[in-house]
Amino acid sequence: MTDPKWKYSFDNLIKIVEQLGFTTEFGVVLAKNLKYPKSMDRMSQYLLNVKPKSEEIIVDEMLAIVDDCNRWIDKKESENANAIYNDYLNRR
Repeated sequence: MTDPKWKYSFDNLIKIVEQLGFTTEFGVVLAKNLKYPKSMDRMSQYLLNVKPKSEEIIVDEMLAIVDDCNRWIDKKESENANAIYNDYLNRR
């Protein structure tokens, strides 16, 4: 079953992409690459505020959002690994 928040963000992004004159397929590709509701919502806000005229500009922003998200995930994984290691050191 699909998470309602994910479905809403997915559908909303596609609707905005269509309103800007791009294809539904393009919106689907964007949403699938963004993966997470927060990322899709961030892209939706960007599209509503900037109203870019080309797919290249939109893809560039999508890649920046994905990169940002991946950096955040890596940071959290690193913090978790560090916490586990510190716990190990404190128990010795």
